[in-house]
Amino acid sequence: MAVDTSKKLRNQVMYSVFVRNFSEEGTFEGVRKDLPRIKDLGVDIIWLMPIHPLGEKARKGTLGSPYAIKDYRAINPEFGTLDDLKRLVDDIHALDMKCIIDVVYNHTSPDSWLSQNHPEWFYHKPDGSFGNRVGDWTDIIDLDYANFDLWDYQIETLKMWAEIVDGFRCDVASLVPLEFWLKAREEVAKVRENCIWLSESIEHGFIRYIRSQGMTALSDSEIYRAFDIAYEYDVAGEFIDCLLKKRTLADYAKAINLQETIYPDNYVKLRFLENHDRPRAHQLIADEKSLRAWTAFLYFQKGMTLIYNGQEVGAKHLPTLFDKDTICWDKDVDLTPLMQTLYNIRKDKAFTDSEYTVNAPCDGVLTAVHNSKEGKMFGVFPVESRNALVNIDVPDGTYRNLITGSCVEVHFGMMGIADEPVIFKA
Repeated sequence: MAVDTSKKLRNQVMYSVFVRNFSEEGTFEGVRKDLPRIKDLGVDIIWLMPIHPLGEKARKGTLGSPYAIKDYRAINPEFGTLDDLKRLVDDIHALDMKCIIDVVYNHTSPDSWLSQNHPEWFYHKPDGSFGNRVGDWTDIIDLDYANFDLWDYQIETLKMWAEIVDGFRCDVASLVPLEFWLKAREEVAKVRENCIWLSESIEHGFIRYIRSQGMTALSDSEIYRAFDIAYEYDVAGEFIDCLLKKRTLADYAKAINLQETIYPDNYVKLRFLENHDRPRAHQLIADEKSLRAWTAFLYFQKGMTLIYNGQEVGAKHLPTLFDKDTICWDKDVDLTPLMQTLYNIRKDKAFTDSEYTVNAPCDGVLTAVHNSKEGKMFGVFPVESRNALVNIDVPDGTYRNLITGSCVEVHFGMMGIADEPVIFKA
């Protein structure tokens, strides 16, 4: 684990912004105008998806993927200017939030500045042409980190941006050598103390496939040597399988509990129900009561909470990465009041440093507990069930549901629940 990673990151909420489709104008200014609402939602860190110019060669869609970058050191003119970005970041800081940007260092667009000026820094196919090693990524070409001059260029680029922003979300970081990330973290710290490092670590199946092709594929345990936060793709498959009835909630709970023993003591997972690569939560979870219960569980989990722009209004449509596809901000389900309440709950120190356990005591219900020096925080989440009776290991008595303010009763080690999640401290 990065030895200086703070466990206080577990109390924080990150909000992901796809600038192009966040507003009709699709600019930094469109985001800046909405900052007070984002702050009021309960957000500590704003993550801007890639802000750089995009390639035109082999482009997907009309505008291209934000992850097919043409120039790491420039700003996408569709979004505005460098001054516009600085103004946005200044306002984020003025609202006591931090800002991180996407880093896409495994590959570039085929017509990138680097491919034209340093073709020797790239992977080449047997015929000498550029290529990529993941077949469906047809709009990019892979970099080759066997070239140490590339390391210097990439790290200098990170240091340049670290003068402005507070950290980096690193795309498919598992495909880039660990030694590079370790050096990058050390060098960037000279410019930005307490820089935030978030890794898009990858699914187990993807790791196995990449390694079978003779390529680098870092496990989460390796990733944690250089990064503060890692995606929870190691359990995301179990989550989806639960929704599809291919696995049980007990299987999902078991996968989460395993994280407590295989990662370092100060591990921080990025917890999410959706992101820009995954279906919308409300598409997966049509029932509003279930969606609210899953949202409460999301905030209760050990780690940092991720909200993808539009999730707070129950958006069902996932904006395409390749075209203009503005988020529909009509409130299909208004989760804002719930998220605001949950944000305040997760600031409790019990979430900072705890022994964390998840269980599935009966059909359709998850329970979880944070056991810490600050006390025990309990959660009961009827993600599918209605009107259940669950066993819970707390003294008999009356407790206050921190979500609603109402009282809940525990008798003979049992609690009756209806269709609303319960969080209480004992």
